[in-house]
Amino acid sequence: MLDVVPIGVLAALVGLAGGLVLGLAARLGDFCTLGALESATYGGDQTRLRLWGVVLAVAILTTQFGAMAGLIDLSATFYHSLEWNALGSILGGLVFGYGMALAGNCGFGALVRFGGGDLRSLVVVVVMGIFGFIALSGPLAPMRVMLFPQPEATGPQGIVHDLGQMGLPPVLVIAGIALAFLAWGLAHKELRQSPRQIAWGVAAGLAVAWCFLGTTWLAAESLGEVAVEGPSFTAPVGRTLIFLMTSTAGGITFSVGSVVGVMAGSLIGSTIRGLFRWEACEDPRELGRQVGGAALMGIGGVVAMGCSVGQGVTGFATLAWSGPVTLAAIAAGAMIGLRQLIAGYQPE
Repeated sequence: MLDVVPIGVLAALVGLAGGLVLGLAARLGDFCTLGALESATYGGDQTRLRLWGVVLAVAILTTQFGAMAGLIDLSATFYHSLEWNALGSILGGLVFGYGMALAGNCGFGALVRFGGGDLRSLVVVVVMGIFGFIALSGPLAPMRVMLFPQPEATGPQGIVHDLGQMGLPPVLVIAGIALAFLAWGLAHKELRQSPRQIAWGVAAGLAVAWCFLGTTWLAAESLGEVAVEGPSFTAPVGRTLIFLMTSTAGGITFSVGSVVGVMAGSLIGSTIRGLFRWEACEDPRELGRQVGGAALMGIGGVVAMGCSVGQGVTGFATLAWSGPVTLAAIAAGAMIGLRQLIAGYQPE
């Protein structure tokens, strides 16, 4: 197959399939980071938040057991091949979460909304992608590298390894964490009564493992030309923008496929639910807030090496410490931003 189809196209197809499922999960299963926090904190409804328990449980179990079966090479992912920078996870996560609250969604959520016809989200996506690359390889890159270095890991690291050093069997650690999340999620009566959301939560978790599985196979077949990675939507958004501007020079990758897949899945899901409609920003203050939030998400996501999905789900699935720490920091930053917005809201 590699002789017929370019390796980059195959990687993009893997990302496209995973992104398509995630986009559908967002629209048909209401899988959303900021929406879950808002509903639980200010709406008194934890259903969307508890859905995260299902997503994480499935993503962790399938990814980890895929690794144990030799089908997924977690050591080749940057979550384990680079030394974890705790300060980067915390500060980057806080900045990303605060920006997420200002922008009204994370990068993944903005792609989902754009797929549903929200033109305001296109601004968020573009600004976040640009500022992500400003921090990744642009003017802010030297400062980022100096403050938050990312040297190669000198040995095994992560939750499974560190708890294994204490004598806990890997299988017990993996199963214990995953089942705890599943029990927490399904303990919520309203979620148990929504098989549709549970099914899409399972699908979202499987999509993460699928991406790791597909890129692991392609990495082996291409002798490392394709990186082993899962869904993430900060730097990959910038890579997609670059591809759209320079496609004649090549460069199609897993990132491009996953970003396009999310938008396509959202479009399909929005159409099925009758939610597709064109929307634009009518308030310049709202647009300014969203642009500022998108810029913060781009920078924060690069510093934390991932977004609410890239670290909060994908990184968590690898059981790297950066996953739960970044997710907690993003949630904290988002809550600070939401409270500030609500406190500053003055009804007419």
